[in-house]
Amino acid sequence: MWDAVVNAYNWFMALMLTFKATDVLDIMVVSFIIYNLIKIMRETRAEQLVKGILVLLVAFFLSGIFNLKMLNSLFTSFFQFSVLAVLIVFQPELRSALEHIGRSKIAKYWNNLSGGRDNDEEKIKQAKLCIKCVVEAANSFQKSKTGALMVFERQTKLGDIIDTGTIINAEPSVPMIGNIFFNKAPLHDGAMVIRDGMLYAAGCILPLTKNNSSVSIDLGTRHRAALGISENSDAVIVVVSEETGTISIALNGIITRDYTRETLSSALEELLIPHVPEKSEHNSVRTGQRKVRKNEKDNK
Repeated sequence: MWDAVVNAYNWFMALMLTFKATDVLDIMVVSFIIYNLIKIMRETRAEQLVKGILVLLVAFFLSGIFNLKMLNSLFTSFFQFSVLAVLIVFQPELRSALEHIGRSKIAKYWNNLSGGRDNDEEKIKQAKLCIKCVVEAANSFQKSKTGALMVFERQTKLGDIIDTGTIINAEPSVPMIGNIFFNKAPLHDGAMVIRDGMLYAAGCILPLTKNNSSVSIDLGTRHRAALGISENSDAVIVVVSEETGTISIALNGIITRDYTRETLSSALEELLIPHVPEKSEHNSVRTGQRKVRKNEKDNK
């Protein structure tokens, strides 16, 4: 027993003598990657897939211990193609992780360096005009209980979503938005995609959320579609309920509800006007969530 302790101590001291500052950086980077991988996999299908792979690894290990040659040979052949299998099985999660990296602060900083700032004033002016039109239209829809689904494209391009609808590329205006979501109009059932302050496409089909267990039963298809596209992109989605007239915002897989004309305008300006600090997104979501919790407590 004492010899084992001495050997462990000697091994540890020998390891510390060769330990360098680069090793600390290496450990920190690997820990950061593992932490974020676990964070991405939690409460998704990937978590169950990882559990299944661990079961196969245990079975492979036991087949070697008990000399089950046929089973061991089968697992060996399977794990030879494990890298390709992982890429295929985890394709949605890997795509989501890469998109998340692409939306990181480093990527945004790189885009700002390469994009230039000559047209910032025009972009801000166009964005403010579009926000104003959307807010006024949403306020009108709230009163008439007209369902609407409006997607503000940001860094993640939504070309595959746009291809499912009809390109209109129109200047934003309240009458134009009203015509799109008029209940007898051919494009009213789909989503409207806003790109660079323009009403770019309408009648678009959005993917539904996969986290159905965490979605309230009060939310219909529009809200589930808004959550679905917010989980797969950095888009900001405004939803008006056809049943209640409630205005909601979906962002990063979180939906906040019960917006008024003033709070909707404020939230959209914080999220969409260029050069607003990143923390404004989280502050806007937290503010909406606190408002929802307060309303739920008042209802109880």
